[in-house]
Amino acid sequence: MSIRLKLILSYAAMLVVPLIMMVITAILLTFVFKGDLQALHEKYGFSQDYYEDHNLERLVRELGRTAKISPSTLTDTEYLEEIEDELELSNSNLIVRKQDQFVYVSPALNNNNLLSLLAKYEDKSTGRKNEALKLGTESLELTQYNFIYDDRHPGTVFIITNVNSVVHFVQKFAFILFLSLIFILILTHTLLTYFVSRSIIRPLRKLKDATKRIKSGDLDFDLQITNKDEIGELSQAFEQMRVRLKESIETQHQYEENRKELVSNISHDLRTPLTAIRGYIAGIGDGIADTPDKVQKYMNIISLKAEEMDHLIDELFLYSKLDLNRLPFHFEKINLHSFLMDWSEELRFELNKQGVQFACDLQVTEQTEISIDRDKIRRVFSNIISNCLKYMNKSEKEIQLRAYESRGYLNLLITDNGQGIDAEALPYVFERFYREDASRNSDTGGSGLGLAIARQMIEGHYGSIQAESVKGVGTSIKITLPLIRNEEGDQA
Repeated sequence: MSIRLKLILSYAAMLVVPLIMMVITAILLTFVFKGDLQALHEKYGFSQDYYEDHNLERLVRELGRTAKISPSTLTDTEYLEEIEDELELSNSNLIVRKQDQFVYVSPALNNNNLLSLLAKYEDKSTGRKNEALKLGTESLELTQYNFIYDDRHPGTVFIITNVNSVVHFVQKFAFILFLSLIFILILTHTLLTYFVSRSIIRPLRKLKDATKRIKSGDLDFDLQITNKDEIGELSQAFEQMRVRLKESIETQHQYEENRKELVSNISHDLRTPLTAIRGYIAGIGDGIADTPDKVQKYMNIISLKAEEMDHLIDELFLYSKLDLNRLPFHFEKINLHSFLMDWSEELRFELNKQGVQFACDLQVTEQTEISIDRDKIRRVFSNIISNCLKYMNKSEKEIQLRAYESRGYLNLLITDNGQGIDAEALPYVFERFYREDASRNSDTGGSGLGLAIARQMIEGHYGSIQAESVKGVGTSIKITLPLIRNEEGDQA
C-alpha cells in the first residue's frame, strides 16, 4: 500500500470515526434529553422527580396534588379509572394501596407478580421516589408516592411504566457511554497515527543506518525490504545502488590489479628488446664488431629489435583505445559473399608463398549482407592467421576457412594443424599479454595482445569469439557476427 493511500485512509478514518461517534452520541443524547435540557439537569444529581414524557409527568404531579389536598379522592374508582386511561397513553399503569390493602390495581397488572414485589409501607414520610424494577424480561420504572389518608392511614400510589431496555440502558449510562466514545475517539486517532508513522519511520531508520554503514565503507550487508510503498521502492533503489557501488569498487580494485599487471608486462616486454639493443650497441662501442660485416649484422639486429618495440607499442596503444572505447568503429553495409571471396583469395596467395596449404568453404548466399568495419575485421583475421603461423610446427602446414549462416548470424571458423593449446591455457588465450609459453619469449609468443585485440574488435561488432583446441592436433577459432536483412526481407 502506498504512503499516499495510507495517509488518505488514515485521514479519512480520522474524519469518519469522529463523525460516527458524533452521530452515536447525538442518538444517545436524544434518548436522554429528547430536546429537554432540563431532563439532564434533573437526571444527574438534582432531582429524581421528573419524567421525560410530559403527559406522564403531568399525571404524576396531579396524583401528588390530589394526595395532598384530597386523599379520599384516591378511593374513587371512577377518578382512578380516568387516570388509568390517560396513563395507558404513556404505556403506564396505576396501583393504589391503603395500608396493606390494594384500593385499585390496573387491569393489566391484576394477574401480575409485580404486586408481590412492591415495597411495604415502612417509610412514614410523604413524597415521591423513583426506582427501576426488573420483572422477567421486562424493564419497569416505578414511581412511588406516599401520603396519609384523612383517617390517618398510610397510602401509596404506584405508577408502573414499561421502559425499553435499550432506552433504559442509555438513559442510565449515557454519561459513561459519552466518555467511552471520547476515549475510543482519542484511542483511534492515537493508534492510526502510531501505526502510520511507524510504517514510515521504521524503513527510514533502516535507510539511515544503511547510509551510515556505506559512509563508513561497509558495503557487505543486505537491506531487508518489506514495504511495498514509495519507501519500499526507495529502499529497493538504495539496495541496487549499494550492490552496484560494491561491484564498482570491486571492479575498480580489479582494474587496479590489471593495471599493475599491465605495467609489469609492458616493462618486461620492453625490457627484453631494450636489453638486446643496449648489448649490441655496447658490442659495437667496445670493438667486438671489428669488421664491417659484424657491424652491419649488429645494426640489423638493433633495427629488428627496435621494430619489435615499435610494434609492441602500436599494439598496446590500439588495445588501450579499444579497452577505453576511444577507437571509433566505421560500420558499412557490404555484401558478405564478395568480402569473404576477396579476403580468401588474398589469404591464399600469401599462405602459398609461405608453403601453407589453404582450403576455403564458403556456405554464404550471394545476397547476404552484413554491417562491419572492414579494416578492423581484416585486422582480426590478420591477428588470427599470424597466431596460426607462429604455432605451426608440422611439415605440411594447413589452414582452413569455413563460413556459414545460422539463425541470423555468420559463423566463421579458422582452423590450423599447429601444435595446439593445452586445455588449462585455453580459457585465457584472449586475455591481454597472455602467452602459453611462461618464459614470455617474444620469438615464440609475440606481444600477447593479438587475440585480445581480436576479441575487443569482435565484441565491438556485437559478436563473439572463442577457441577450441586439441594439443598436438590443432586449433580452431570460431567467430560469430550478427547479419542484417536484405532488401527482399529474407534473413541474411
